[in-house]
Amino acid sequence: MVLRISRMIGVSLALLTAQTAVAQEESDNRVSANTDWSVFVESDPTECWAVSAPKETINTRDGNAVDVRRGDIRLIVFYRPSEDVTGQVMFTGGYPFANESTVSLQVGDTTFQMFTDGETAWPATAEDDAKFVAAMKRGANAVLTGRSGRGTQTQDTFSLLGFTAAVDEAANRCAG
Repeated sequence: MVLRISRMIGVSLALLTAQTAVAQEESDNRVSANTDWSVFVESDPTECWAVSAPKETINTRDGNAVDVRRGDIRLIVFYRPSEDVTGQVMFTGGYPFANESTVSLQVGDTTFQMFTDGETAWPATAEDDAKFVAAMKRGANAVLTGRSGRGTQTQDTFSLLGFTAAVDEAANRCAG
């Protein structure tokens, strides 16, 4: 029963994530840039997000560095008031993650797990989202480590310089 509910939530989140990723890629409505983070706002429906690209990316296979082609790599904190989505953390890895794999997010000495679906990863619950955001507000860098369906391990390092200002602005702009 719990697994079924998790999968239903996962499907709903995957649809929301797909919509968010499309909006993020298509939006030219950047309302601010806070050092390494930008804030975007769209209407109809109202949605706001803080987003950043990695400062460093390392791809390895069998312990050796490899060159791989990846799509957009983004760490996003998303708000959509009409669906009570507040501070949802999402990571787009730029490749399809291995089936039933997880992505680890490390901030300082704290490591969190995100579940994956396709090219996207996110925390399991809204409570986890809040924990991730709180840790990122205190941290300097976030390191996300995932595994592709082809067995490549990726490690993406995001600066958190400007994260708090960007997330707070996105939240305020979607607060009404």
